Amino acid sequence: MATSHLLAAASSATFRPPLLSLRSPPPSSLRLNRRRHFQVVRAAETDKETKANAPEKAPAGGSSFNQLLGIKGAKQENDIWKIRLQLTKPVTWPPLVWGVLCGAAASGNFHWTVEDVAKSIVCMIMSGPCLTGYTQTINDWYDRDIDAINEPYRPIPSGAISENEVITQIWVLLLAGLGLGALLDVWAGHDFPIIFYLAVGGSLLSYIYSAPPLKLKQNGWIGNFALGASYIGLPWWAGQALFGTLTPDIVVLTSLYSIAGLGIAIVNDFKSVEGDRALGLQSLPVAFGMETAKWICVGAIDITQLSVAGYLFSSGKPYYALALLGLTIPQVVFQFQYFLKDPVKYDVKYQASAQPFFVLGLLVTALATSH
Repeated sequence: MATSHLLAAASSATFRPPLLSLRSPPPSSLRLNRRRHFQVVRAAETDKETKANAPEKAPAGGSSFNQLLGIKGAKQENDIWKIRLQLTKPVTWPPLVWGVLCGAAASGNFHWTVEDVAKSIVCMIMSGPCLTGYTQTINDWYDRDIDAINEPYRPIPSGAISENEVITQIWVLLLAGLGLGALLDVWAGHDFPIIFYLAVGGSLLSYIYSAPPLKLKQNGWIGNFALGASYIGLPWWAGQALFGTLTPDIVVLTSLYSIAGLGIAIVNDFKSVEGDRALGLQSLPVAFGMETAKWICVGAIDITQLSVAGYLFSSGKPYYALALLGLTIPQVVFQFQYFLKDPVKYDVKYQASAQPFFVLGLLVTALATSH
């Protein structure tokens, strides 16, 4: 979990914008209304059909628990600190925290000492609350026009949090994450600050994923693969670099798992089809249609795990390969039971039931590479 939910490489020129471009006006197809000091984003009048279908208020009976996790069905909230937490989407932190754990396990050098546990916790905080929180907040900022169509009651388009408050949160989380990355390098005695550079790279990747002009998320393939790499590959690398060294087989395996991450990222695209289509974003459900995109999603997840199981078997680790296959079977069952029936209606049930088996498979792979 070093970007949650760390990180990726990109040129420093790419990351220039935060303070300036965060304040840049949204597309001309949107109208900005000022209400006190809040910026409220509304869909264009020309999108009458889409806007007619968009709810103006949060669903009745919203959950306070969902609000704190930053997921659908959240209760409307006025407490600014709860709103700040909602923007960081804590529900997205566990995959990155788990990635750090897998990297530590794969290093073969993690020991259950107070110091090693403390190091791993700091790395998890860097990856989850700090850098994944940064990623989610900046993504919501640049998605404010889409959310104005799909979910106008969310904190930013509804005006529940001001522009300056959002920008401040983005900078605080980013600088905290980078600072923890530098601290971990010193703590680990690294001559080369690899964790810091992973944090910088992941932050850059998060920025170009969400922000124009590149806005990788506009391309379903590139954007979702970048997201998969951030949520699986980079945190794993950070955890492994903290306690050991990165090896070629780890780079190959985590790159494969980033393809599975692509499939997992597609799951979240189905609920935003109307807004994506209205704004010209080529998510895979928009580009290929809901039916085809469903099969691309499950295919990316399942084929990746079968490929990794084959790699482990060919490497003389048949028991780990069989364990991974055993964890893949229930995922396929839940795909047919929930996701392939209706990816919008059952997205939460599917992710809650199938994802635990996927993340356990990551740990099995990590343990296999440590022996």
